[in-house]
This record gives sequence, C-alpha cells and structure tokens, in this order.
Amino acid sequence: MTDPGSTAPRQFAFTTRAHMAVDDATGEPIGLDDVDIRVGWLLDLVTAAGGELVSRLWRPATFDVLAAGRDRQDRRLPVQGHAAAARLGWNPHYPDGIYVPSRVTRVVTAQVMATLRTLAYRDTAIAALSARFDPATGAVAPPNGSADHVPSGFARGVHRQLVARSRRGGGAPAGRVRITDLQEPPQTSAMAQLSAADRQLAQITVTEWELVLTVKLPTSPAPAGRGQWRRVRLTATIPAHLHGRAITAWHLPTLSLDRRGLLWRCAATELVPANNPKSATVAVGVDWSPSTLGAAAITAENPDGLVSDYRGFTYDDRGLGIKLARLQAEGQQLHRKAARLTQLAATAPPEVRAQLEEKIAVLDAHRKAVGIKRGKINRELAFHFARQVTDYAATAQAQLIAIEDLTTLETRGHGRVNNNRAAQSARRQAVAALAHTAAGAGITVVSVPARGSSAQCPGCDEPLARPGGYHTAWCPRCRVGGNRDHVAGVNLAKRALLGKGKATRLRGQLPAVRVAKHAPVRPSRDKHGPTPSRPRHRRVRHSLPTVTPRLGVTPKQHVPAPQASVWDTVQPAPPHGDAGSRDTRPSPTSATPVADGMRST
Repeated sequence: MTDPGSTAPRQFAFTTRAHMAVDDATGEPIGLDDVDIRVGWLLDLVTAAGGELVSRLWRPATFDVLAAGRDRQDRRLPVQGHAAAARLGWNPHYPDGIYVPSRVTRVVTAQVMATLRTLAYRDTAIAALSARFDPATGAVAPPNGSADHVPSGFARGVHRQLVARSRRGGGAPAGRVRITDLQEPPQTSAMAQLSAADRQLAQITVTEWELVLTVKLPTSPAPAGRGQWRRVRLTATIPAHLHGRAITAWHLPTLSLDRRGLLWRCAATELVPANNPKSATVAVGVDWSPSTLGAAAITAENPDGLVSDYRGFTYDDRGLGIKLARLQAEGQQLHRKAARLTQLAATAPPEVRAQLEEKIAVLDAHRKAVGIKRGKINRELAFHFARQVTDYAATAQAQLIAIEDLTTLETRGHGRVNNNRAAQSARRQAVAALAHTAAGAGITVVSVPARGSSAQCPGCDEPLARPGGYHTAWCPRCRVGGNRDHVAGVNLAKRALLGKGKATRLRGQLPAVRVAKHAPVRPSRDKHGPTPSRPRHRRVRHSLPTVTPRLGVTPKQHVPAPQASVWDTVQPAPPHGDAGSRDTRPSPTSATPVADGMRST
C-alpha cells in the first residue's frame, strides 16, 4: 500500500534555448550565431563518425551479438551504450589530422548503440517471418509459439518486402533473411546526447531561474589538437511552467540545431504524488475514436461489484482534427507532384531538367513546412486532450486511466481515407502526454487489450447491436447502451480494474494488463461523471436606447440585439477546465466527488 501523501520520482522532458554565451576561460561574451556555428561543427563530427560506424557494423554478426547480449568472454553487456561498444571494440574512425576528445566518442557510440539495439528486435522479427515465408504462394505461415509472435502491422510491412525480394529473385527460396538484406543502413540524426559524457565534456548547474551549461566546443570545423576545443558557458532561462515544481535533479541536455538555432532538449527528475494501482476503485477508460481523438467513461468498484452510468465524455478537438486532415491531404498532394516531376526530370533535356528540379525544390520546401505545422498542431492537440482527460479523471476521483494497447490497435473497415486519417493521428503522442499530465495528479495510466472493447457488452460480454448505426450500441439483454465510444470506455475501465493486480511494466513502457477478464458491470442511476462547465455569454442589452429624434426625420423602429450565441463568449472555455498544454499545471476542481456515490450503489 502507498501511504497517503507519499511521492515518487519521475523524469520528464522540456526544451529551452540559450540567451547568453561566454568563454569559460576568459569570460568574454560570444555571439549566439558563433555558438550555433561551433555547435554545428560538433554535430558534423558526431554525425559523420556515427554514420561511418553504423555502415561498418551493418552486418548480421552485429545483430547476433546484440541479440545474445554477451561479449567475447561471455560476459553480459553493460546497459550503457558507450560501455558496451568499448567492450566490443566498436569505436568510430575520424579523418586523419582531426582530434576528437574521448568523451565525444562516448556520445557517438552511445547514439549508435541505441539505434542498433532498437533494430536488433526488428532483425529478429524479420528472420522469424522469413523462415515461415513461402515464395511460391507468397504467404507467411502462422507462428509456432508465442515467442514468434510479431505485431500484425509490422508483419504486413515485412511481408511486402519479402514478396518484392522474391519477385526480384525469380521466385527462388528466400531462406533466412536478415535486416541487412532488406534495407540500407539508417541515417544518423544530427544531435549530440551529452548525457553519455561526464564533467570533462559538459556539466550543468542551476541557479534560481536559469540553467548554466558548460560544454566543450570546437573552434574550427577540423580541430587538430586539444587547444582547438574550448569550454563555452551557455545560459538559458528555466521555462515558466517549471517554476515551483519539486524538481530534484537536472540532467544534461541533447543539443540539436533547427531553423531558429541551438535547441536544448533537457530532462529533469521531479517528485509527483505516488499511486498504488492495486488499490484503485475508480477507473476511467479512454477509447480512441475515428471521429475524434478519444472518448472517456467511468467504471467504479464497490462491494457489490462493478457499476457505471454508461455516460461518458467525448473530447472536442476545437476543429484541429479537420485542420490536420486538410494539411495531411495537402502534404500528400505535394508529395505526388514532386514524385511525378522527379520521374519527368529523369528523361528530360538538361534545360527542362533544371527547371523541374527548381520546382521540385519548391514543392519539397512547402511539404516540409506543412509537416512542421502538423507537428505543432499534433503536440497542442495531444496535451490539450491529456489535460481534458486528466481533469475528468481527477474530478471523478479516479486512480486509473485505461487506454487501448496501441500495438494491437489497427484502423480498418472505415474506408481508405478514414483509415489513413486515423492511422496518421497523434495517438502515441497523446498517450505520452496523458501519462505525463496524469502523473502530476497522482493518476496511473495503464494499457489494456483493445480487442472487442466497442463490440461486446460490459454487462454480459455478448455482441452489441447497432440500432442507430455505427456510433450507437445497445444490449437488448442487459438493456444498456448509448454512444459506442462511451461503452468501449466502460469496457476498458473494467479491464483495468479486474487486471490491476497482475499489471506488468517493462522498462520505458506503461503498466500493461495483458489479459482481458470479464465481470458484469451493472448500470447505476447515480451521478458518476463530472458536470461540464458552461461558458459565460456577453451581456446583451434588450432595452430601447434613449435617442433624441431628429427634427424632420421619420424615426426608424429600434430592434433589440439578438440573443448571444454559444460561440459569442468573452473567453471560450472547454468543457472540463483549462485548455491545457504541456505548460499548464493541473488545478484543483470543486466538483462533487463521485466515487462515494458509486460505492453506495
């Protein structure tokens, strides 16, 4: 049991930018543009060395070693990437005449090992699928055991690659295929993860409102010795939404460059209210919906069993979903235009080819701008959704938020356009935002199986009827129903409460309930969910104005102003509290507790 008022550490990420830079040895100020240039030289060295190391290690033997997790002396590989690479002798090579500190080499090997360890799982899955692939029929046999199970979406992509490879080979038996046979070495990102280094390369200190990062940067694009690596002291302001939070540790950032210059991707550790999922009695189930980002419903556990009012909360994306769909269609159109012009440029005369390449460059720039805009909207949509659901759960005094397992969730059966639109939605980003926001309120986010959540009755576990179309659900046996997404939310919350004692958690993942158990959820007439707040309207004058009539002019009839509409508000307010983002802190609500009413049912 977790003691009331206890806390637990958790890490979170944020971004910031430096507003001042000085030379650490002389104290002379350095222009931020010069800092961007020197950081660019550092990133060029890291990227070139990382790309060379990945290309050199791109062979099946590398992934065999990573899958085994043992070195030449049969010792277990360290968790730290740079330590594992040093034990295996995987060191990057630099051009002759260039001096690079050993701590920069740590950064390079840590980033390369993280990439290769991620691809090791993909290599194992490809090998398992290729062993069951029949080139004659183009089909993949079912797995023999649970160890050979691969997510269906990933399996379809590998199956297409195996079919294409078999056609190029004339239908010959493929044998055991590895990841190195299907794709080229991945490109390394232009970033420097300073967390892999120590104080010899970088260190960070914190004042009252500022972060001070001292880091070694090259003074030339090809440093020839130690003297061409100098320490620079960068100062950045701590974001306002972090003021007053119980932060216990600040970690070294990851440096990258964007169109605005140097960007810090920082991490910190803070104390948040601790929660014991095993003692939860109220859960909120979140169902991902094709029409909106998600919907939520509440299920409570009392001595008599599980109860719910089968009424939920549907998230309002404020029109951002329509905007995202428009930007997605625009980006796809730009991609098709650029692809067509690329085909024409391949066989065009030199003069025409130059004109086509200019048009392709313009289309690529526009497509990149559309992608940046979609990323910003997705982030705002994810954190606004997280704030709404967290406030809804906190008002209901819930201890768990159950979400569908994204690895088993596939969008199908809604048409090509809707399937693609739902697949492109920022669900994984919304999950990360929800876990981050809910942890600040002491609520645990749990992943539960998604199969049958909107097709089966929470009361009797029988298939639901659709009397009003796709968006309605009704069980004639239990005589319960309503919105399809709200019923699915009840099922998800039920699965979280029934499996809370056997939830497993892997490193870097949310707690997960693997098996969907069933118990009847009785309908309750008690009020379970919070009441949405109503926006205030502008005051409308209904009385006639006192105007002195002009002589010789027939006065017109005065008509009072019409009643204010729903959209005519002083300040638009969302249904459940603040229109939150990552920078918004949760505020206590004064709604009537609902868990007591559920337990009294």
